Amino acid sequence: MPAARESLLDAAYTALARRPWGGVRMVDVAAVAGVSRQTLYNEFGSKEGLARALVRREADAYLAGVDRALKEGGLDTVAEWTVSAARRNPLVRAALTGCWSERLPAPTLSAVPSSSAVPAQRRADGPLPAPADFVSAVRDRSLAALGTPGAPMAESEALARDCELAVRLALSCVLAPVGPVGPGGEDGAGRLVREALRARTP
Repeated sequence: MPAARESLLDAAYTALARRPWGGVRMVDVAAVAGVSRQTLYNEFGSKEGLARALVRREADAYLAGVDRALKEGGLDTVAEWTVSAARRNPLVRAALTGCWSERLPAPTLSAVPSSSAVPAQRRADGPLPAPADFVSAVRDRSLAALGTPGAPMAESEALARDCELAVRLALSCVLAPVGPVGPGGEDGAGRLVREALRARTP
């Protein structure tokens, strides 16, 4: 039932844009998605399960965007994507920073044991990524995309440090925004990353 699942997650995300998570009702989410409330519970098990699946989907979409940014550019492009994704999506911002407002669902990061008969792949009971997990994931993806197979250890270690520096600078721009710079309105995060990496180059 992938189509129903995506419709339910879309409906939950839309509802969250209109009211705090505490005011989002399962019956309304189901109605907007055009399915029964029982289908919603069958798919996610509970409102907590729905919240966890929603956060996981948005986190996965952010990481897919990181992969696209790495294909299109370099670490500065990843930084710009990180800042723009966090600006547009409050769930991505909260997941990246660990700052969950009371408007948002704040699902537990650790695995949630469940006695529900709903299959585990649907309940998303596994642990959700913490901010440090995102730093590691983006660093590792960047290293894999930008590294040279068989490169000397020192070169790989330097690239890993650059990747981590870039993502941490991007996250600092999420928390303390940098205004657009340049004639094209380029996001300041990309500029900061380029300047920082240039300064590190001997």
